[in-house]
Amino acid sequence: MNEIEKLFTIEEVAKILRVHTRTVTRYIEAGKLRASKIGVWRIKESDLHSFLDKTSNMKNRK
Repeated sequence: MNEIEKLFTIEEVAKILRVHTRTVTRYIEAGKLRASKIGVWRIKESDLHSFLDKTSNMKNRK
């Protein structure tokens, strides 16, 4: 059985990342952060993790 993935609002992502909501909107508009427009923007938990992996300076370290 497939689990339903958690969806975050822009406000929730901004709080997690400790940035302004406008910054999250800019990430979405620039294509850096994937999101779906379901009434308002919704960000899948896996897309947030992917965004953090892509922007991490720890990519090449193990």
